[in-house]
Amino acid sequence: MQANQRRTKILATLGPATDAPDVLDNLFRAGVNVVRLNFSHGDPSGQAKRAAAVRAAAQRVGAEVGILADLPGPKIRIEKFAEGKVALKTGNRFDLVADPDFPDGDATQVGVSYLGLPGDVKHGDVLLLDDGLMQLCVERVEGERIVTTVLNDGMLSNRKGLNKQGGGLSLGALTERDKELIGIVAGIGVDFIAVSFCRNAEDMNEARRIARSHGCDAALVSKIERTEAIENLTEIIDASDVVMVARGDLGVEIGDAELPGLQKKIIKESLARNRVVITATQMLQSMVESPIPTRAEVLDVANAVIDGTDAVMLSAETAAGAYPVKAVEAMARICLGAEKQFETDTDFEKAPRNLERADQAIAMAAMFLSEHIGLRAVVAMTESGGTARYLSRFRSSAPIYAFSRHDGARRRMALMRDVFPIAFDSRGLAPREAAREALRVLHDRSALATGDRVIFTSGDHMEKHGATNTLRLLQVGSEGKAEGLGEL
Repeated sequence: MQANQRRTKILATLGPATDAPDVLDNLFRAGVNVVRLNFSHGDPSGQAKRAAAVRAAAQRVGAEVGILADLPGPKIRIEKFAEGKVALKTGNRFDLVADPDFPDGDATQVGVSYLGLPGDVKHGDVLLLDDGLMQLCVERVEGERIVTTVLNDGMLSNRKGLNKQGGGLSLGALTERDKELIGIVAGIGVDFIAVSFCRNAEDMNEARRIARSHGCDAALVSKIERTEAIENLTEIIDASDVVMVARGDLGVEIGDAELPGLQKKIIKESLARNRVVITATQMLQSMVESPIPTRAEVLDVANAVIDGTDAVMLSAETAAGAYPVKAVEAMARICLGAEKQFETDTDFEKAPRNLERADQAIAMAAMFLSEHIGLRAVVAMTESGGTARYLSRFRSSAPIYAFSRHDGARRRMALMRDVFPIAFDSRGLAPREAAREALRVLHDRSALATGDRVIFTSGDHMEKHGATNTLRLLQVGSEGKAEGLGEL
């Protein structure tokens, strides 16, 4: 692997700070692999314009950049105050009212957006507002009114989020607005759809059914941010293509003390079950206003990288921050530094047994060989990106160059750790011809040199999904020609 070839991917949220001319081009040059469109903010037409700008900028820069549409989900919020904000005092009564026609609130009461909230709470429950900065203890429920006692002094302003400590809210993940938005983002042509506040596998399955009904083959991302999601973690991972450790609301519900261990658990379980995983929320939060990150933020990002996350995400840092490009540059530097701490540990004792798919078996064999015979790279011919995903689940020193003729497949692979997607049309080529041409491409790009050994994976029928069934050991000859050393 080249010294400056970063294996961990960077996901950056777009917003007002990225709308200025040339910012997208500079973000992609700095290392952004996937962009996030947050549909909790702005209107769909504005996000569609950003998506079009992304495609144009990626083409100018010559980068494979995916687009992730993040659905709002059933975010519970308080409604507005007559004065915009209020000061709450410890011990005072403060009521939450589930009435759609309730007037603007004051220091004694305010409306809530989730009308079913009275049925989900009881005496003694703790409600957390504004990411846990304000805490209320439920005393009793009187019809649509929840009577609470304020547990700490603080200011509370309009439309702040509300969580129940320990979880237990009954509302589903997909609102009617989310279902409408899936159709909209399908029309935009996004590569990933993130489902907020998912509770179980059925939430993910429902989102997938709706997306497919609109002809959308985007990868489905489950955002793990509810206590219920932790309880159903394995089934959610299996129903997802990508898993996001959404540390904001998750930390509010379960408590900060539990969050580090759960982050490691989610990353480990996702990798073990062959899923791509993103670590998100406040990774470089100080860079919203500062041109350099704090040491604590550096360690936070580095630990996620060392744990094996596929991607790390920037939110307000790029969407609304003063230094969006510097934030990406800092993230890239931290990732590269952390990757030097990687120990090549391809633990095949923990690998799955009784594999049913040939492409999984080929991927496992390729990565085993890569750690025992000294390879420069693994080169994979892939239609959908599945082979590249299986390859990338094993921690290896060899980069994975994934050749595909499908734009969408390459953009989805842009989120996979260790994988470097390359546009290549294999139609009409026999596997051996494709191997020779792929190695020539990499040689011309200085990714391979004469004498380098590589593993090449492909299928007897090159244009079929899931058809990878062949592994070849090749050596780069003069002018990038492939010289066969062996075949499995």
